[in-house]
Amino acid sequence: MKTTIHTFLALFVLALVPLAHAADKGAKPAVISQGAQIKLADHLVAGKITVFDFTSKYCPPCVRLSPSLDKLHAQRDDLAVVKVDINRPATKGIDWKSPVAQQFGLKSIPHIKIYDAKGKLMSEGDKAMSTLMGWIGKL
Repeated sequence: MKTTIHTFLALFVLALVPLAHAADKGAKPAVISQGAQIKLADHLVAGKITVFDFTSKYCPPCVRLSPSLDKLHAQRDDLAVVKVDINRPATKGIDWKSPVAQQFGLKSIPHIKIYDAKGKLMSEGDKAMSTLMGWIGKL
């Protein structure tokens, strides 16, 4: 009996390990990076489609898209938005030389990556933007 309980507890704890690295959705989209390299897997929202928006406050299209992403995040229970700020704090203008911009080879923003609820990359770039605009259009 003791072995069965210990086995059950061990399996239960192991099942929780992947979730320990997952982020919570929160009321507003999380803003991460501030130019630093990141592991996107650390910011996936458990059980949700996670939309990563690579952005900068110095990017007019990014600024225009932001309220729609906030609304999408708030209205879709199955989806979470995570904004990846590519700018280092002291940099004025779009920070193309930031570690995160270099890490992902960014040449234009907004750049979108969409992961499914299991953490698998569904789409990125133009295809992801098209999917995202379809979702926003249905709000």
